[in-house]
Amino acid sequence: MQRVNLSTVSEFVLVGLSDAPEVRFLLFVLFLIVYVATMAGNITILVAISTDTSLHNPMYFFLANLSLLDTLCPTITLPKMLEALLLENKVISFTGCMLQLFFLIDVVGTEIFLLAVMAYDRYVAICHPLQYMNIVSMKLCAHLAIGTWVVGIFNSLLHTSLIFTLFFCDSNEVDQYYCDIPPVLALSCSPTYSRELVILTVAGVLGSSAFVVTLISYVYILWAILCMKSSESRHKAFSTCGSHLTVVCLFYGTTICTYVRPSSTYSPNQDRIVSMLYGILTPLLNPIIYTLRNKEVKCALRRVISQVRTA
Repeated sequence: MQRVNLSTVSEFVLVGLSDAPEVRFLLFVLFLIVYVATMAGNITILVAISTDTSLHNPMYFFLANLSLLDTLCPTITLPKMLEALLLENKVISFTGCMLQLFFLIDVVGTEIFLLAVMAYDRYVAICHPLQYMNIVSMKLCAHLAIGTWVVGIFNSLLHTSLIFTLFFCDSNEVDQYYCDIPPVLALSCSPTYSRELVILTVAGVLGSSAFVVTLISYVYILWAILCMKSSESRHKAFSTCGSHLTVVCLFYGTTICTYVRPSSTYSPNQDRIVSMLYGILTPLLNPIIYTLRNKEVKCALRRVISQVRTA
């Protein structure tokens, strides 16, 4: 930790967005609308699940955790970006940058493991429907959810400590609209090879473990669906898993492109677009994907809206 104190850099400048006034204002309006819509969609799902007793089951318990993560992910990055666009204040303190990266990696890591847990939940529900309530009890759900959050925190602590104990002495311009691993590593004056190797190894082991669980679960799920004799049962099973599989493909594809590679391949323009996909677009789309494909959630949302109107 002494190396942090030796760094001559006490603040960073986020330079990931346009400086043109007319473009900045349009981007501010666009991202503000996206942020408000994301928060509204995910908070609505949280309210619907918490207030509607018909949704008090393991599947929607995990969906509530996903919606909570999807409110946190854009909240970590977008407010600072909106401030930079509106007030041209692109400066973030060393500590602020460190905290932003810590919470972002925490949320991203937790979501990766949560998606794996959700895939296992769907596997049990479709492949072992008669034993589902005995296998996936609410106690097990609580333990699995807590486990994903704990692993996410420890994974983030490791990544953050490896990066911010490096020596920063020259440029402090982060070529991104928030503090992330590749652009911050690119600013270090210290050799980063060994730390990058540790980061890639840990991310590879943890990420691939979650991916394998997700993949195996869906192999069994698809096999079970194809073996169903009733077309109605197949349609219902596909409808139940289709939304989750869509979210998995969106999230895994974008996060792998961002984190599971050396920083020497870092491309600011390309990475900016990819990071917006998982950090901004995915949290916005998740509520839409689940509500459009899930009749129970849509019915619960209608009841919540009618209750609000009555009140």
